[in-house]
Amino acid sequence: MSTVGLDAPQSPGAPRGAAQAAPRGHRRRLGDPVFRVLATACGLAVAVAMFGLAGVLVYNSWPAISGLGTSVLTTVAWSPVDHQYGALAALAGTFLSTLVAMVIAVPLALVIALLLVELVHPAVARVLGTAIEMLAAIPSIIFGMVGIFVIVPFVQDKLVPWLLTTPLANVPGIKPGPQFQGGGVSIFTAGVVLAFMVLPYITAVSRDVLKMVPQVTKEAGYGMGSTTWEVMHKISLRYANSGIVGAVFIGLGRALGETMAVAFLIGSLFTSLPQSLFDPGTSIASLIALTFSEATDKIQVSALIELGLILFLITVVFQVLAQAWLRRVQRSTGGRA
Repeated sequence: MSTVGLDAPQSPGAPRGAAQAAPRGHRRRLGDPVFRVLATACGLAVAVAMFGLAGVLVYNSWPAISGLGTSVLTTVAWSPVDHQYGALAALAGTFLSTLVAMVIAVPLALVIALLLVELVHPAVARVLGTAIEMLAAIPSIIFGMVGIFVIVPFVQDKLVPWLLTTPLANVPGIKPGPQFQGGGVSIFTAGVVLAFMVLPYITAVSRDVLKMVPQVTKEAGYGMGSTTWEVMHKISLRYANSGIVGAVFIGLGRALGETMAVAFLIGSLFTSLPQSLFDPGTSIASLIALTFSEATDKIQVSALIELGLILFLITVVFQVLAQAWLRRVQRSTGGRA
C-alpha cells in the first residue's frame, strides 16, 4: 500500500530533516531565556540577602545607636553591670589579632602556592595541596585546643622569656603592658592560630589562580633568559594579582569573624586596651559569643548586635578598598592584573 498520501508535504528548497530539527531548536531558544532569568534571580538573591542582613542589623541595633551614641566606639570598657558598653578594646583586639594572622599567613600561603605550581612535581603538589586543604575541614574548636595545649605553653615558656632578654623587649607593641599575664594567653597567640586557620583558604585560591597563568607566557619569559624567580615575580604574580587579592580577602573575612578559637586564646579582657601583642584582650566576635547568651537588658542585646553591624561594615570597607586598589593596578598594568 502506498504511503505517499501520509507523508507531510515539504517545500522544494527545505533540507531533509528540517521538520525534526525545528522543535529541538525551539527548545534551545526556550532554554536560553529560562537560564537567563534563573541566573539573574540568583544574582539578585545575593544582593537582597546582603542588604537584608544590613537592614536587620541596623533595625535591631538602633536602640543602642540612638541611646548610646558614639560611646560604643569611643569608650573602652565593656561592663553591663556598670552600664558601660564600650567596644574600643574589642576593636583593638580584632585589629591586632587579624594583623598578626595576615602578616604570618599571606606570605606563607603565597610561597606554598608558588611551590605547588612552579617548583615541585605535579604528583607531589597534589599530595601537599590536599594536605593543606584538609586544614580547612578541621573545626575551629580543635584549633583552639591545639593552641591551648601546644602554642600557649611554647609562647609563655620559650618565646616570651627569650624576647624579654633581647633589645626587642623595649619595642612598643612587644614590651609587656600592665595587663601582662605571661604572654601565653594573648593577642599574639590568637593571631598565630588564626594564621593557620586562614592559610588553607588563601593557599587554595592562590594556587588555582596561578595555574591559570598562560604557559606560553611563562615559556616566553624563560626563552628570554629570565630566571625562575623572575618568571614567578614578574609574570605569574602579575597575571594572578586580582585573584590573589581575592584570596587574601577571603582569609581576612575568615580571620575577622572567627569566634571560638579566638575566645579560647585571646584572654577575654573586656575592660582595658591592650598595650602589647602579648597582653590579653578580646575581639568583637568573641565578645558577642561569650556574652550574648547572658544578655538580658534590651540595651545590652542591642549593643551586641551593633558590634555585629560594626564587624559587617569593617568587612564591606575592606572589600571596597580592595576593589579600588585592583582597578588602580589594572589601569597601571594595562588591564593584565
